[in-house]
Amino acid sequence: MFEGKEYIYEVYKEKSFSKAAKNLYISQPSLSASVRRIEQKLGTPVFDRSSSPIQLTECGQTYIKAIQEIMEIERSFQDYLDNLQHLQTGTLSIGGSSLFASYVLPPLIAQFTKKYPLITINLLEETTSNLEHLLLEGTLDLIIDNFQIEDESLQKYFYQPEHLLAAVPMSFPVNQHLSAFALDPLSILSGSYLDSSIPCVPFHVFKEEPFLFLKPENDTMQRGMKICKKYGFQPHILLHLDQQITAYNITCSGMGICFVSDTLIRSTSPHPNVIYYKLDFEESVRSICFYRKRNRYLSFAVKEFLHMACTDSLSDQTALL
Repeated sequence: MFEGKEYIYEVYKEKSFSKAAKNLYISQPSLSASVRRIEQKLGTPVFDRSSSPIQLTECGQTYIKAIQEIMEIERSFQDYLDNLQHLQTGTLSIGGSSLFASYVLPPLIAQFTKKYPLITINLLEETTSNLEHLLLEGTLDLIIDNFQIEDESLQKYFYQPEHLLAAVPMSFPVNQHLSAFALDPLSILSGSYLDSSIPCVPFHVFKEEPFLFLKPENDTMQRGMKICKKYGFQPHILLHLDQQITAYNITCSGMGICFVSDTLIRSTSPHPNVIYYKLDFEESVRSICFYRKRNRYLSFAVKEFLHMACTDSLSDQTALL
């Protein structure tokens, strides 16, 4: 009944017989014939070919769900076999947003690869919502994010805290009155700016300034709006952007104020055309965490990567591993 399931699943993913055939390196007529034979065995169509792009029938939806469950069992067993071979083969798929994929994950992956050179690492850059979906469907083994994902089916592993700062173009006149609050860039790199003796900027002074915000579904945007609300003003937003890196680069060009994480500043080095300010608000502090699917078999590769990346925080989570 499930022989040739890879043909059905590829058509489902691509919503096109021609694209699926290309991915499978077979001719479209051959693929169509294989799918027809499976549908004949089932006694009912899997695909509604009258729609464009093609859609699943009611039976097709259940059939795809069954295929995904079978694929998950196969992946789990393959992970088990990989463990038996002591990480002499296998894959590890990790996803993150642009910031984490560009700056946080590469050194961690390099460290892991040095120890386990035969493990194939797949790194995917995506939005938070897409990352969560890919993790739940089993495409990814791990994701890293600063957005606190509340999902019972996911297991969270703390990586490190991060803090939001206000990044203000140096050319803005408002800076002239805030020299006592401007952070020494070296203090951001060392983390010493977090000392209680370092003052926080009175954020209301920026109420007339232009801002660069991320899209509404982004955690940084939500926190930024709460900070502005606390200080009694509605920010004048010039642009809504997809990525923190993009907003920060536009700030560096002198266009507007943005909220930027110390993670990004430490990864890219402070910019000479930007002045940074410490924020006095609980919303400016958040956790960077790794997530994995809770009931999925925990491969030795995933376990080793988490131990390597989260050494300081896994002591309380050992039982979960």
